[in-house]
Amino acid sequence: MINRRFDMYQYRQMLVRMRQGDSGRDIGRSKTMGRKKIAKVRQIAAECGWLAPEAVLPNDKTLAAVFARKQALPASCLSTLEPWRELITQWYGTGIAGTTIHATLKRNHGYTGSYSSMHHFLNQLVVNQEPNVPLLLVFKPTEAAQVDFGAGPLITDVYTGEVFKTWFFVMTLAWLRICLRLTAYSASE
Repeated sequence: MINRRFDMYQYRQMLVRMRQGDSGRDIGRSKTMGRKKIAKVRQIAAECGWLAPEAVLPNDKTLAAVFARKQALPASCLSTLEPWRELITQWYGTGIAGTTIHATLKRNHGYTGSYSSMHHFLNQLVVNQEPNVPLLLVFKPTEAAQVDFGAGPLITDVYTGEVFKTWFFVMTLAWLRICLRLTAYSASE
């Protein structure tokens, strides 16, 4: 059904634009999808009732179920590394380099493919992994701040020709998540 892989936010963005009345040509200018693909998405969205402005936008799970590939990929599209997917995933997950995995597969398992196949396969694994979301640090008021200080550019006074060295002081209050920027100037020596 849908050949190229799109993220669910791209489908949602298309739906929002379609609901706003944007034409396929206007949406196509974003270069996210071609006009034929947009027409197909519009047809599916109309069948599902998602184009009405009062309708609730579908969640990622619903979009994935509707737009997921229905038939299996042809054998010519499968990686030659597919038989070792589980082993490669396990090794790569423990931090073993792709070149080492490739050499081991060639030496111990009779793999005859090139390293570029391994590189593409590992990129696919990384794309399919859950993102590592950083920990959000929470502080009480006045409990923490981040500070940075450094030299700025030299500034020449247009009237006197005197050169001033500048300094920057930046303090971000963690609780408010606002940044106070102070610039201090001192005469050059």
